[in-house]
Amino acid sequence: MEERSVAIVLAAGRGSRMNSKVKKQFMELNDKPILYYSLKAFQDSPVDEVILVTDNEDMEFCQTELIDKYGFSKVTKMVQGGNERFRSVFAGLKVCSHCDYVLIHDSARPFVSQALIQDVLDEVRIHRAVLPAVPTKDTVKIVNAKGEVEETPARTSIYLAQTPQAFAMDEIMRANAKMMAKPIPGLKVTDDAMIVEHYGNCPVHVVMGDYDNIKVTTPGDMVVAMSILERRKF
Repeated sequence: MEERSVAIVLAAGRGSRMNSKVKKQFMELNDKPILYYSLKAFQDSPVDEVILVTDNEDMEFCQTELIDKYGFSKVTKMVQGGNERFRSVFAGLKVCSHCDYVLIHDSARPFVSQALIQDVLDEVRIHRAVLPAVPTKDTVKIVNAKGEVEETPARTSIYLAQTPQAFAMDEIMRANAKMMAKPIPGLKVTDDAMIVEHYGNCPVHVVMGDYDNIKVTTPGDMVVAMSILERRKF
């Protein structure tokens, strides 16, 4: 049987930092919802299937205004997200069928390129857990609760994590199951690589990300996103 890859696109977030009544994944860039661009990227990619994780209240909109309207035939399932990111991911993982590799992507990153998707697909077959990231351009400070600088780590070792993060299916499922069974007290899971870092059986391999692959989180990010959109002529 041929290898199969599935992309899980996470679109269940509320986007509270956007200060908008519209959820950030449905805010429009050039008359299309941000989510459109993520789904279009995976529709055009080598992945075999796309699973969309969203809220029940948004499923009809996603079906009619995105999947049907734009012919996103690779989106075969929609599932209800959880109240935490890792629970939304697990909901998507549980409905993956006959899957060897899974790519997990934040819908609020609308500019993921075909080159990056191909890179993580190529590398996950070798390393089993892959994280795209870019070196920080800024000096980073470790600051304590009093607002005092405790440390200035070397910039050469500081990378900014992106998505899609890619994993061998058995690896990410096993790591998630371990975390659910015995969570580490105080551990705040902010991406899927963290789960493999703490519960997996392999190191997470870093591949070069893309500085255009921004996460739209705040109103200022929308301005940057419009600039990228105009430059890349989506």
